[in-house]
Amino acid sequence: MSSNLDLRSRSLLRTLIAQHIRDGEPVGSRTLARQSGLDVSPATIRNIMADLEEIGLLSAPHTSAGRIPTAQGYRVFVDSLLQMQPLPEPEIALLRSQMSPGSGTQALLSNASELLSAMSQFVGVVTVPQRAQFAFRMIDFVPIDGNRLLVILVFTDNEVQNRIITTRRSYSASELEQTANYLNTHFAGRPLSDIRTSLVRELRDTRSEMERVLTAAVEISEQALDADGEDMVLSGQTRLMGLQGMSDMDRLRELFEAFSRKREILALLERCTQAPGVRVFIGKESGLAPLDGYTLITAPYASHGKTLGVLGVIGPTRMAYDRVIPIVQTTANLLGEALNPESTAP
Repeated sequence: MSSNLDLRSRSLLRTLIAQHIRDGEPVGSRTLARQSGLDVSPATIRNIMADLEEIGLLSAPHTSAGRIPTAQGYRVFVDSLLQMQPLPEPEIALLRSQMSPGSGTQALLSNASELLSAMSQFVGVVTVPQRAQFAFRMIDFVPIDGNRLLVILVFTDNEVQNRIITTRRSYSASELEQTANYLNTHFAGRPLSDIRTSLVRELRDTRSEMERVLTAAVEISEQALDADGEDMVLSGQTRLMGLQGMSDMDRLRELFEAFSRKREILALLERCTQAPGVRVFIGKESGLAPLDGYTLITAPYASHGKTLGVLGVIGPTRMAYDRVIPIVQTTANLLGEALNPESTAP
């Protein structure tokens, strides 16, 4: 689309969208003539605006003489007219200071989500890595009552999880100690997803005195090493309620309902982990009706070269893309560094 525009049309479109992002009002030809720096008359500008409207890049709200960008207009702007600037060093330093290595994965994800929201003034979202991807450092079992056990899992990323499970039979303190010792000796440093497969194979192959311990380990691990709780961290949803131009409460309600369901947004974010770099979904491009009229900007974050999840910002289509895109990209990079601190060690 942008390749079909001449330089004057591109310059006016860039100026109009930048002006609309700043003040939220329809932009008229006289304003555009002053702001564009082009030596053309308001009448010429009106003709160009009419052409841009005809090809779907601008629209005229109500009876206003001014124009506002459409989702298609924002797409052209983001793809070919946007002049990106890196985040200032003080802001990068602030982000880095709030995501220090060693504070635990869940704390890092929560901090990243809150920072995305605070710096963009929109909604920050971070998907939670599947815990099965992480290696565990230590496991311990504490009997509660009857067939209920407290499982304490310590992971190599400093995350600690406590899980209460119900087993098919009760286990003595001695059995639990033997089982924990076996798991810690043979499986510490391995991802959870590997452990049950190995246990079942070992149980099938052994007929030794360890069979009793292995049987207990298999049964307990079915629940104790089972997956994850939280799948997405959201921050700043209420920021959308006070934004100029976001007064359509029915549309906002649909988005909040999508936040509570999570499933649709999670599926979209999961697709974003398959592609490197920043992705920008404007309006209907996301394929999710609740995101019509909004923009989602995402970037994957990785540790040890492996993508763990994706983070991003959800806000109105009228946003400062030149600022929000670097915020998302920089936060993804710094979160990956914090989850993989040895990669930045001297």
